[in-house]
Amino acid sequence: MLRSTALRTSVVGLTALAVIGGLAVSTSASASASASASASDQARKAPKESSLTGSAKMYRADGQQVRFSFDAHGFALAEPDEPDAPAGTSRGTFRFSHYSADGKQGAYAEGRIDCLLTGGPVATATGIITSSDLPPGVIGKRVGFTVYDGKGDGKKDRVGYSWAVSGFDGLEVPKCLSAAPYETVESGDFKVVHVLPPNPSGNTQSAESAEQMESTS
Repeated sequence: MLRSTALRTSVVGLTALAVIGGLAVSTSASASASASASASDQARKAPKESSLTGSAKMYRADGQQVRFSFDAHGFALAEPDEPDAPAGTSRGTFRFSHYSADGKQGAYAEGRIDCLLTGGPVATATGIITSSDLPPGVIGKRVGFTVYDGKGDGKKDRVGYSWAVSGFDGLEVPKCLSAAPYETVESGDFKVVHVLPPNPSGNTQSAESAEQMESTS
């Protein structure tokens, strides 16, 4: 009788261990599947290319209304000047305007992006003016912009532009060239996403690895 009871107890114990073991395996498999799904989601959400987006009004003590807007994506010259050179993927639009404090005087210009380069929180872009109420002669001109993304709510963002010193007259701007970002943002926000595309040298460095390199230098 004692032997029978001991046998039953042993069987019950082994069954319980088997159930617990099964639960452990199941839990481990579930956690592994969950981690894989999370990694897959992160990979899908990771930025695939560089971009410069957003709109902002610049700070001017006298109330002048200066605004910039960008929707630029890709990397490198969209139309390279060198024969047989591979074209970049830069594309998008830009718009800027400058009006007096009362809004009665001023002008705007907008156009298409032909080059975008990024490095960490900084983007430099150029584009061709396609529409404007500036004096005749600006349509078809290339202009340049440099944006510093201070992250956060945009209060630390800055903008520079190719006509800051010499204006538009006689200005010939090469692709992806502009002035330092010295204008400060009053309201709005610019976003710079830095992703280096693959190139023939095998460099697939992303924003994350670039930041790691900067932090260790």
